Amino acid sequence: MNILDELRWRGLYADCTDLEALSARLSTGPLTLYCGFDPTADSLHVGNLVPLLCLRRFQQAGHVPLALAGGATGMIGDPSGRSSERNLLTPDVLKHNIASIKEQLARFLDFDAPGNAARLVDNFDWFGPISYLEFLRDVGKYFTVNAMVAKESVRARMEDRDNGISYTEFSYMLLQAYDFYHLRSHSNCELQIGATDQWGNITAGTELCRKKLGVPVWGLTLPLLTKADGTKYGKSASGAVWLDSKRTSPYRFYQFFVQSDDRDVVKLLKVLTFLPADQIATLEQDLVANPGARAPHKALAREVTTLVHGEAAAQEAVRASEILFGGDLAGVGESTFNELLGEVPTKPLESSRLAGVGMPLTELLVHAGLSASKGQARTDIQGGGASLNNVRVGEVQRAVTTADLLFGKHLLLRKGRRNYAVVTAQG
Repeated sequence: MNILDELRWRGLYADCTDLEALSARLSTGPLTLYCGFDPTADSLHVGNLVPLLCLRRFQQAGHVPLALAGGATGMIGDPSGRSSERNLLTPDVLKHNIASIKEQLARFLDFDAPGNAARLVDNFDWFGPISYLEFLRDVGKYFTVNAMVAKESVRARMEDRDNGISYTEFSYMLLQAYDFYHLRSHSNCELQIGATDQWGNITAGTELCRKKLGVPVWGLTLPLLTKADGTKYGKSASGAVWLDSKRTSPYRFYQFFVQSDDRDVVKLLKVLTFLPADQIATLEQDLVANPGARAPHKALAREVTTLVHGEAAAQEAVRASEILFGGDLAGVGESTFNELLGEVPTKPLESSRLAGVGMPLTELLVHAGLSASKGQARTDIQGGGASLNNVRVGEVQRAVTTADLLFGKHLLLRKGRRNYAVVTAQG
């Protein structure tokens, strides 16, 4: 498949300013394209993966991707998809956010690819030297207020009498249009991609390039990532799912995807992974034949976690997830194990009770709430139903000592297949 055919198959095509002309241009050889990411936070989130991975898909097809960090547009705030005015960021916060986002963007694109190396650009580099009067004279005169008001992102806000839209955010469209003009002029960039809510901003850029340069450029939009119920995809019960491991740990990130709705999982495999069509088709068949195994969900979670956090973090997240199914604890780090503490009941225990000869496992099972009495605990152990640190224990007289502590502080107890408790030594 060529790149446009692949985008259609993966459900990544929404609209194009001139699809026939763009198809013809792509058939002649590589082009340069860009997508912008505004630093409204110090991390990108799952919703940003769709356009970011699309840049990567174009690069893999031989094209040259530009990832734009919006150092200038981030000062203004894009009104697209918003019902109220953004809070303006301070220069220090904005600087921190830009540095963090640039680092994340660099993980997904190949900046050393021979012939089509990716580039990272910051629009403050070209907006910084421009005066307000220069911008009005050289850019503003090419836009009518009539056309700007007709854009969906502006019109929706103007119809809201309580909130409205400030002149600051109203002007955002001109800034993004100038981005495209500058990149076309200086980097021969011919294509801008973005989500469907960027259509107004993208078409403003194609118009400015046409009027000022008289050269062809194109805009291509990608569908917003939504769940089967129509809500935006990328938020968990605790809020947005971030690409920064300090904000959303690799384990939580993996869990978010492994818990995907059956109705969404095949679509997400197409949109968020680079798995080929035949492999996705096999996973789709697995979903029908054996839905309980959740093979597509695990493949999705593993692939996306690897893309975002790397192979080692993904493997550790997989192992951590398997712990609650009796998996081996080998190789699981303390930070990942700590993520499990919120998944199972946790009980404190004075460290002194594990010193010396230690504490009988029967007492520990009672203390953890897994057995109702010592007699029941003995029965559980004799029946092969008790495990310490996911290793089955068959000795009724087994004593637990400080040598058994994981990371010097935790004991993982299990009764039966899925009844877990963590005992944490204190003092």
